[in-house]
Order: sequence, then structure tokens, then C-alpha cells
Amino acid sequence: MSYPEIRPRRLRRNPAVRRLVSETRVDPAELVVPMFVKEGLTEPRAISSLPGVLQHSRDSLRKAAVEAVQAGVGGIMLFGVPEQRDPTGSGGIDPNGILNVAIRDVVAEVGDATVVMSDLCLDEFTSHGHCGLLTPDGEVDNDTTLAAYAEMAVAQAAAGVGMVGPSGMMDGQVGVVRRALDAAGYQDVSVLAYAVKYASAFYGPFREAVESALEGDRRTYQQDPANLRESLREVALDVAEGADLVMVKPALPYLDVVSAVRAAVDVPVAAYQVSGEYAMVEAAAANGWIDRERVMLETLTSIKRAGAQVILTYWAVEAANLLRQRY
Repeated sequence: MSYPEIRPRRLRRNPAVRRLVSETRVDPAELVVPMFVKEGLTEPRAISSLPGVLQHSRDSLRKAAVEAVQAGVGGIMLFGVPEQRDPTGSGGIDPNGILNVAIRDVVAEVGDATVVMSDLCLDEFTSHGHCGLLTPDGEVDNDTTLAAYAEMAVAQAAAGVGMVGPSGMMDGQVGVVRRALDAAGYQDVSVLAYAVKYASAFYGPFREAVESALEGDRRTYQQDPANLRESLREVALDVAEGADLVMVKPALPYLDVVSAVRAAVDVPVAAYQVSGEYAMVEAAAANGWIDRERVMLETLTSIKRAGAQVILTYWAVEAANLLRQRY
């Protein structure tokens, strides 16, 4: 027999063979679509730095939720954009605040056909744009913020949410949220812990989406992008405090972190493909530099291959439809 005797290319010879031996597949049910709802809108509004992503009105949000369910996505993560903000972020706790109203709207529209999730953080609701309450000298007050998170969690659960996502990176946030939910009778509401959230430069378009009022940065509470061991410590603490799932954010620049977290815990691991990751691909595709759909699915596959069981992505609905066609 002529050399080479071993020919791995046999398993790449056509689409059917490649599909048969594919090691990593992204399922639509593993995708979660973030959605923004803006108080006072009567029509959805485009977000310039996130092509194809909208600030929804309440009506368009309900329609988008139905479309997501029809595409087979696993969840919808809701973010509220209020008309008014104050130093304490009271709109996030108010039962009639835009996020809690949106939770009720989506649950009424789609029920439990998908997992309705909510961002549990004050940054969209505070006039200063930070994820927590401030001391008189302008520092984020960890423990006072925890009390607000507890109230916010109960308000979201009362609105009907199935899973809360504490994302502020306050020490002890998961434990406080879990105890508050249990004490209020919401033992069945799950906690998706933003356990590893880096102080990343990839969040820029998101700031436009939520009309962030932030001045300065969040480096005193979000993590240093240089650190991995610190991330594993944060994950261990969140699991010990009762997290049902843990998440790494951003995703693509931190695939090594996703892999390390997957190896360290036995709860589901999620990753958030953030706004900057999405926007870079969209911008390159708009210039004709890359094949948009192929890059979209390639990035999602890489996140899944690294160990994420759940992926939050602005492409969730579109990707779900493409994946259903492929498989």
C-alpha cells in the first residue's frame, strides 16, 4: 500500500460524512437571546452599534418572544430601559417598572415554552450607571447593594420570571438572592450567576442599548481580564452560595476561562457572547470581509466546544433557524 496508509481526510470527504462525525453541535435549545425593552416606546427602535438588534416596545417584545419560541431558542434574557433613573435604581424594584412589566408581558405571551430570564442588576436603573448603590464618596457599597438585589429578585419572581441573572459582581450576591427568593416562597426560581464577568472593553454597544449613564469604569467590582485563578475562586463561591448555573462573560476572548470553569464545576456552564463580539462580526460582514453566517456559527461552535452548555447571543434566533436547517 502506498504511503500514507492512514488518511483522516476520508472523514471530511463530503457534507454527509462530516455531519456524521461532527464532535460538537450547537442545539437551538442551548441558545438564549438577550432582548431590550424601552419604557414609553410605541415602535421598536434600532440600535446603531448592534445592527439587527432593537430596543423593543412592549408590543414588539411580545411578538419577538413568540418568534424566539418558534425558532426553538432555549431562553430569553430581558433587560429594561427606563425613562427615568435615580441614584438608588428604584425602577428595578418597582413592580410597575419596565423590566418587571416586561417579564409579565413575556410570561403571559409564551408561558413556559421557553425560559424567561431577567437581568438582576441596578446599572440600567441608576442615574450614575453603576451596578450598585454608592457611598457618599462615590464608591460602590457592596453590602447595601446586596439588600437592593434581594428586593429586586423578589420583584422579578413576583412578576413571573423563571430564572434571575445577578450580574453586578457584588461579593455574596448569589447567596443573598437565593435566600431572598426562598424566604418569599420562590424556591423554584433558578439563579444564573454571572460568576465570571470581566471589566471588558467588549461591552460598548450594550451601553448604547441600555442608554447607560455610566461615567468612569467598573474595575473595582468586575474582574481583571488578566486573571484566571480569581475566576475559578468566584465560580466556587457562587456554586457554594446556591447558583444553579454559572456564566462567563465575555465569551470568545475568554474561551480558556470557559474551559477551566467547565472542568471545575458540575453545574451547567453558560457563556455570554457580548455586544462587542457581535458588532465586530457584523461590521466586518457589512464590509464584505467575511462570510457572516459561517462566522456566526463558527463562533458559537467554538464557545460550545470550549465547554459552554448555554450560550447567550444576539444571533440566537437567526442561528437557531440556521441550525435547524443544517441538522
